[in-house]
Amino acid sequence: MEAELIVIEGTLSGTRTPLGVHEVRAGRAPASEIRLQDSAAAWEHCLFRPQSGGHCVVDRDTAEGTFVNGRRVSQTLLAPGDRIAIGDTVFLYRQAGPLEDGHSLLQACSLLFLFRALAATENQGYRDTIEAQLLELLGEMIPSAGCATVLGRSSEEIAAQVPARLRALVLEAIDEGSAAAGDAIAAGLWVRGKLAGALAAWFPADPPQGARDALGAVATLAAAALESQVDIERLRSENRLLRDRVDYAETGIAGESILIHKLLGMIARLAPLDTVVLISGETGCGKELVARALHRLSPRAAHPFVAINCAALTETLLESELFGHEKGAFTGAVAQKQGKLEAAGEGTVLLDEIGEMALSLQAKMLRVLQEREFERVGSTRTLRLQGRIVAATNRDLREEVRKGTFREDLYHRLNVVTLRVPPLRERPEDVLPLARYFLGRSAVRCGRSVSGFSAEAERCLSLYGWPGNVRELENAVERAVVLGETELIQAEDLPETVVEAAPHSADGLQSSVSESKRNLIMAAWRESGGDHNRTAARLNIHPNSLRRLLRVLNLRDML
Repeated sequence: MEAELIVIEGTLSGTRTPLGVHEVRAGRAPASEIRLQDSAAAWEHCLFRPQSGGHCVVDRDTAEGTFVNGRRVSQTLLAPGDRIAIGDTVFLYRQAGPLEDGHSLLQACSLLFLFRALAATENQGYRDTIEAQLLELLGEMIPSAGCATVLGRSSEEIAAQVPARLRALVLEAIDEGSAAAGDAIAAGLWVRGKLAGALAAWFPADPPQGARDALGAVATLAAAALESQVDIERLRSENRLLRDRVDYAETGIAGESILIHKLLGMIARLAPLDTVVLISGETGCGKELVARALHRLSPRAAHPFVAINCAALTETLLESELFGHEKGAFTGAVAQKQGKLEAAGEGTVLLDEIGEMALSLQAKMLRVLQEREFERVGSTRTLRLQGRIVAATNRDLREEVRKGTFREDLYHRLNVVTLRVPPLRERPEDVLPLARYFLGRSAVRCGRSVSGFSAEAERCLSLYGWPGNVRELENAVERAVVLGETELIQAEDLPETVVEAAPHSADGLQSSVSESKRNLIMAAWRESGGDHNRTAARLNIHPNSLRRLLRVLNLRDML
């Protein structure tokens, strides 16, 4: 009788292809009867050929492979209910059979649910209950004297869980896909080419006609359930990891130290709230990254993030930038302008370096925070503040209050919650992870192939104090990528201040390497008669690299 292939997963989901007395080809080739739109499929991937009253699938020696019920095959006879996977496209081989004629869709859905539950639970009592229900359902779908279902990742693990008289049969089913011997039948369960378990059934006498095909169809449903459960567990695991640690991909903040993890935890707690946050820290430590992380992890993420540098603008210009102005409000105001507070809408406004704001503007900013309203310069119309205010400063605002350069009432209004961004010298364990991140980014930007840092370069990076914090580290790494000539960044590629700050080890491997470099350079220098370019050529390095080596190895005065 005729059969058909139904696409149950992939871009062609829902399409049907009848299988008759002619071969049907599947692949990306335009001449294929089943033309796949899947990059994992080969040009001519496989064909479906009539055989023994049914059909077989034949793989065309593809590197990607053709899978039937989770097992990779080169050629195999298809049974009703078999799943054929080609990349992300999955077909169901449909033909009238015992399972289709005699059992309801409800039973098939129940089977899927029970197998998923069995794979998901680790509670033994719950597993026993599920297994009892599953075996009862299998007994209804395949009338037999008894059934067994076993999950495991190796044939030994599976064979150890079945009755002794069925072990040889189950092992054969694992190897062949299905097997029958005497009054028993068995089928293996495979998920994406990996063994997942086995099913077995035994009867009072010889198995009835069609029982083996029915068990194969049940095994197909079971494998589909297990495969979906594997996907669910993988997604849950990935989601759990993302939620447990707010990583760089979400916040823009990299680091492995306890201080950074505490900071990330506070960001995660404050982001969903509308509380005003004051971010303090030294120049270059990443205060704006913290503000952006608060915005990105908040319900306001779909709205604009607007940053205003209060130190970069004069008082008049800053007021216009913040609140906007009307046409003719002052000389040069030739048109109406929308301020940053208004343009941010329901987003987030960062007042960067707020400690530099003039006292007169501080009074207006206090009213904005208290009343959540403002007016454009030259206008009498009151506008509502819809966004969230976040402030940042590298100054000690309490000291500024004592000096009289910062309003005490504004300080208390801003200081609801303060996030202190630790300087890089307080978290030295973050230096190398940050350096490696900046190295990868700079290598891409400069179009260079760089694999990492040499041991001496890493030592110099770790021992330097980084007064310019993360910004200085990023610039130092980018300079090393631009000036470096090998796949490994060497110590001489780093800025002089970084190299000179690292004490030279008196013994050990690095000392020996440095001494060897000195001897080679001095020998080449003598042989070249003191000519710099000839010395570099003799050492097979660029003259600029030789200059850096002379500086780093303290050879300039000597030579």
